[in-house]
Formats: sequence, C-alpha cells, structure tokens
Amino acid sequence: MSGNTFGTLFAVTNFGESHGPAIGCVIDGCPPGMSLSEADIQADLDRRRPGTSRHVTQRNEPDAVEILSGVYEGKTTGTPIALLIRNTDQRSKDYGNILDTFRPGHADYTYWRKYGIRDPRGGGRSSARLTAPTVAAGAVARKWLKAAYGTEFRGCMTALGEIEIPVEDWSQTGLNPFFAAGSSKVAELEAYMDALRKSGDSVGARIYVEATGVPVGLGEPLYDRLDADIAYAMMGLNAAKGVEIGDGFGVVAQRGSEHGDELTPEGFASNHAGGVLGGISTGQDLRVSVAIKPTSSIRTAKASIDRAGQPTQVETFGRHDPCVGIRATPIAEAFLALVLMDHALRHRAQCGDVQLSQPPIPGQR
Repeated sequence: MSGNTFGTLFAVTNFGESHGPAIGCVIDGCPPGMSLSEADIQADLDRRRPGTSRHVTQRNEPDAVEILSGVYEGKTTGTPIALLIRNTDQRSKDYGNILDTFRPGHADYTYWRKYGIRDPRGGGRSSARLTAPTVAAGAVARKWLKAAYGTEFRGCMTALGEIEIPVEDWSQTGLNPFFAAGSSKVAELEAYMDALRKSGDSVGARIYVEATGVPVGLGEPLYDRLDADIAYAMMGLNAAKGVEIGDGFGVVAQRGSEHGDELTPEGFASNHAGGVLGGISTGQDLRVSVAIKPTSSIRTAKASIDRAGQPTQVETFGRHDPCVGIRATPIAEAFLALVLMDHALRHRAQCGDVQLSQPPIPGQR
C-alpha cells in the first residue's frame, strides 16, 4: 500500500492497523543534535488519546510511545527515528458482524474494491487510531521549530454541530474535553453530547489551529505552495471534508478593499490571507480551519449491501466517538507542525544563504 509517507526532507512513514499489535512511524530527516526524549512526545499523545472523557470512545489505550532508534544519549543522531505505540485494548469481536458488509460513510467498500481484501477490525488502516503516530511525529517537529524559530502551535474547537464556540480564553483549552478556548459553552456542549450519545447518532465539528512565530519565506510559488501543502495535510486527517486558510470561504463576500492585507513599516494591518501570500509564508500567524464530518460509526441502522451485492442493514457496535472532531485538535496541530518542519528544512536547503539588509516587517496577530 503506497501513500504512507508524508513530507520530503522531514519524511514520516506511518505503519500499523487499529487492532494490530502496534502502530508507529519512522521519521527520516530530523536534524542531529536536538535533545529528545519520550516525555517530549508523550504530552501531545496524552492530549489525543482515547478514553479521556465520556464523550469519546472508551477504548482504554495508554498510547505510551517508545523511541527505538535515532536517539543516542538523549540527542537525535540524524538517522531515522522509529517510534512505537503498542495497542493494548482491542475488542475485535465488535466488528465480526461487518466482515461481509460495508458501513455507510466508511472506507469499507472503497478499500475492498481497491485491494480485494480488508481488515474490518476497527477500520484497520483507515482508523483514526493511526493519527497517534502523526501526533508523535508532530511533537518532534514542534520541538525543533520552537528551538529554531520560536514557532508555537495551538488549536481549539470552534463549532460542535450547530453550536458555535467563541474563542474567549486560550488557557481553557486543556481544562475541558472539547478543546474549547473558553468555558461559557462547556455545560451546553456536555448536555448536547450526552443527548447525542443516547440517541445513537453523531455530529461534526470545526477545528481551528494556528502557528505563531512562523519565519517569512516558507513555501514555493507554484506546485509546493505552503497553503496547498497545509490543505493537503489537513485532508489527510480522518473525517476531514473541508479546509480553510485565513478567512477561507468568507472571502467570497469580501471586497478587495477589505481582503488585501495592507503593509506598513510597523507590520501587517490585518491577516485575512491567513499568513500566506503567493504560496509563501508572510511571517504572520498561520490560521487554518478544518471541517470534520459526523462519525460514520453509529448505532442507528442504515441501509447497505454485502459483498455479494445484496441489500442489508448495518448497525455499528463497539466503542466510538459520537463526534470524532473532539479529539481532532492535537492532530491538526501536528499536521501543521509537520508541514512547517518540512518546508523549513527545504527553505534552509535552497535559500539558506539569502541575505537581505532590510529586516522583515512584524507579523500581525
């Protein structure tokens, strides 16, 4: 199966299945000499892992990461870094009833038609479980970018179903199960999710992520545009159905007099473009929103077919998130970090000797 490696100079190859013995990734291209320990990675994995609240799947995985290679005496060596996360709480029997049928909204049918064989246990390779190695690799990228440029990442949920969630206080994102940047909507979100779980249905979400301290000049003007690569990465997030950079689809109703971000000696006057112009970073904050579809694994019976093409009904059992978007924030942050890390190394390789006498203007926040 191809399509398992992300990145050019900072390349991450993801492996494993939802109910296999382990999942993980191999990172190739990490610069040598950076301090790296399992604790540096574990904090981000703990934010993503299942079983952390009653609103997400109750699969109880510790997601403990092991560094198998690429680090010696606490420093990266420049050789491939292998990260392993063991699966410990599989319940494969929950998927016995879908071996010969296809769950609507899932990859079951397309996988079978493409490969002629599929692992039905927990979705196999298409499971959101495989985002854990992405988060682990993203933690490595985040640490390097922080040390090299002071780049930092943060994200939050800005909508759960029809409920809009305002960004009020970033310090609250780690204090509630929804990654909401504020507390005013948490009680409403709790009640909403409790009712949704009882009904056996699911709902979508909108996730917002941003990177601050981004250097000017990352990205290319044509095929390897920074915003294009960000969109490509975010669409690799399970259940993602739309990506916006900056004002996104809101630009349709804007006038050019409003949308064009004016430049002054003191900095940019606004950031409608989301930190990218002509495919190249401006030094402003990168701003990205991702639309996550409703979870396809629901208790409500839906019409489908079996492998013989005969009509049937599918009802999904097991442990599932009524909204997969609840745990998507740290994954989206990781994808953004991977894109910036790869482009930072590519920019350094081609344009590291470029020197301008005029310093860059400040970015607008």
